Amino acid sequence: MTALPTHAPPDRINWRAASAAIGAISVIGIAIGLGVPLLSIVLEKQGWSASVIGANTAVAGVAALIAAPLGPRIAHRFGLAPSMALMIAVSAMSFVGFHFLPSIAAWFALRFTLHFALTVLFILSEFWISTAAPPAKRGLILGIYATVLSVGFAAGPLIFSWTGSDGGLPFYVGAGVACLALIPLVFAWRDSVQVESGDVGGFLPYVWLVPTATAAVLVFGAVETGGFALFPVYGNRIGMPEADAALLLTAIGLGNVMLQIPLGVISDHVGDRRRVLLACALIGLCGSLALPFVIANWWLTAAILFFWGGVVAGLYTVGLAHLTTRTPPAALAQANAAFVFCYALGMLLGPQSMGAMMDAVGDNGFAWTLAAFFGAYLLLAVGRLVIRH
Repeated sequence: MTALPTHAPPDRINWRAASAAIGAISVIGIAIGLGVPLLSIVLEKQGWSASVIGANTAVAGVAALIAAPLGPRIAHRFGLAPSMALMIAVSAMSFVGFHFLPSIAAWFALRFTLHFALTVLFILSEFWISTAAPPAKRGLILGIYATVLSVGFAAGPLIFSWTGSDGGLPFYVGAGVACLALIPLVFAWRDSVQVESGDVGGFLPYVWLVPTATAAVLVFGAVETGGFALFPVYGNRIGMPEADAALLLTAIGLGNVMLQIPLGVISDHVGDRRRVLLACALIGLCGSLALPFVIANWWLTAAILFFWGGVVAGLYTVGLAHLTTRTPPAALAQANAAFVFCYALGMLLGPQSMGAMMDAVGDNGFAWTLAAFFGAYLLLAVGRLVIRH
């Protein structure tokens, strides 16, 4: 992808372009924050096992893996803004479909279409944001992006605690919220970037170009998607009321809101962003291991998850800033696609492994699987720091 020339100087942020992309994707964040726990709870009420619920959620990862290389091509074929509008429409229709097509087979198909569309939206919006900010300020703008997106993720479970999981209301609300993303997109239609045919090549080499960044987003994709999908199931199995579990997810989202800009700014001023990523993973590991010991105290759990969720989300924010500053400008599209590809791989691995562990070893398998992902990343991050130094 190649951005059209902008009127902003090269050392300044193009706020108009950034605001349009951030505004559109933040509304989609609400739809995801609502949809993931909603679908898991409905399947749990229907009597499906944690493994089946995890497998259904993991379809999101399969869809994202397929969508990642196709996102730039779709934008080249239809244009950036029209492609984003098309994906918003597909997301809304998928939400409605969950209500009218309740069979498990249909839900696997609808989960695919929903997350295919959302993945393309993420790739296109993140590319748009990356081209709007110079490297020296990319941590700041991506911190703002992640903060606004996190507002959506936090609002989703909050809406779920209000709508509940019965009837068509939560699905209609999800579809309506997705359609709201069209508003900022329409206002900035003429400011979208152009996709050149020569810039839609392969992205796989970029998976290995900055492994500390791509592995960070893989881990984040696993713990975020698996956590949002199976935490309500985990809470239900230990006797926690449905609304209380949803509000704990909101606490995680609020932590994301409060901490992404500070983490982004810190990463702009740290000589090596990998050190920030290492700290985020270490806190993620400690919080995961502590969960079984604090879960009986709702307020203590909420406080820990608030801080834990905000820091863990730094794997995404700081990881993307690290990747884009280590990537030549002409290759940003492929790098963004590689980043989302790794996020999608995490979406595939996280729910499946957490669901299988909960069925195999009991409820605490949820926290142990979270800890395993963070531990594996710590080994990689430390190894990369040692090798480079």
